[in-house]
Amino acid sequence: MTAATPFGPREFQLVLLRRMADHQPGLVEDARHELSATLAEMREANRRWQAMVRAPRGRGSLRRYRSVLGEPESSLRRTVGDLECDALLWPVPLWPDLRFEVMAGPGGAVWNEWLVRAPGAAAPALHTVEELRPWSCTVDEVARAFAPARPMEGSAPTRWALAITAPVTGEPYVAEFTWGLLQRLLTR
Repeated sequence: MTAATPFGPREFQLVLLRRMADHQPGLVEDARHELSATLAEMREANRRWQAMVRAPRGRGSLRRYRSVLGEPESSLRRTVGDLECDALLWPVPLWPDLRFEVMAGPGGAVWNEWLVRAPGAAAPALHTVEELRPWSCTVDEVARAFAPARPMEGSAPTRWALAITAPVTGEPYVAEFTWGLLQRLLTR
């Protein structure tokens, strides 16, 4: 991939994978091969994405996503507390049952960006912590299945964590997510 190569959905998926590689290198390696991408291409995609994000006169976040991913597959109006926002959803071929969601407030300010379950796609049945496997579920699905889950600060940008409790044993865990997708489960 060179700077002259268009930055599109394939390259964006490589950016998602780059951050996930910290916790799930084997899954990332398989996904990278599925995209027919080299390690160098993944690093270059991430470098170019970071340059776009940090460019002093670059596109705003929402415009950047539209330029890279095209027009969203769907757009939904949502209310979060007293605020209204738009949830824009794009397909992600590596994860056909998921969508990349960007929540944008008034004026196009991006409030959140992560992977969510696609509308109409079946969510996994989550009743025990043993069912929490890497890349199997999203932040929202784990929060609902293990309510009351407590949000925690993630260890880096694009990372989230939830403090959860095993239903039967009461054992405390931390579920860690990258781009909204479960990466690992740790005991607290």
